[in-house]
Amino acid sequence: MVRAGIRALLEKAGDIHVLGEASNGQEAIDITRELNPDVLIMDIMMPRLNGIQAAENLRDLRYPTFVLLLSMYADEGFVQRALQCGVKGYVLKSSVGDELIWAVRAVAGGQTYLSNTISEMLIESVMHPHQSGQMIDPISSLSPREREILQLIAEEHTSGEIARLLFISEKTVEKHRTRLMEKLNVRNIAGLVRMAVKYRLVDRDS
Repeated sequence: MVRAGIRALLEKAGDIHVLGEASNGQEAIDITRELNPDVLIMDIMMPRLNGIQAAENLRDLRYPTFVLLLSMYADEGFVQRALQCGVKGYVLKSSVGDELIWAVRAVAGGQTYLSNTISEMLIESVMHPHQSGQMIDPISSLSPREREILQLIAEEHTSGEIARLLFISEKTVEKHRTRLMEKLNVRNIAGLVRMAVKYRLVDRDS
């Protein structure tokens, strides 16, 4: 329903053509490789791969598609990670409407577009750096593959399911899981899930 609403909004603009839709981050990557859109709009919270991870993968694949993220969160850590992954637009869901049209047009032209709230937050963090970054995000120290596996664990996939999704062995998955526990200083899977939720790698309702 959300995708249908966004599609209708975009198509109503007249100069924007929707080429396809995806239901998770991996599908978004696959469909981008197939259709080569100018702009890819993704929710930051998606199953399989979240928006930031998908953007990171596309950047590493050197695809020319520009990424625009939608998010409920005006979170400095999210925004910084997104920009570091090459994301060109970050729009809050609370302001989706005409602003999304403006953002798509700006991003398609190679410009960076941030919702006003996000811009103000980043300016504030530059003006008063001592007030930001006080909480270290341990997720940022993980490799892309470790973040991917952590998200899949938090989404309640078994080691066998993760192995099949990522085309690796169960033994490799278990090694990653052990390493994740060591890096994040937790003792079990429940601890990994709590960390994934706390640092918004997955939605609280996932």
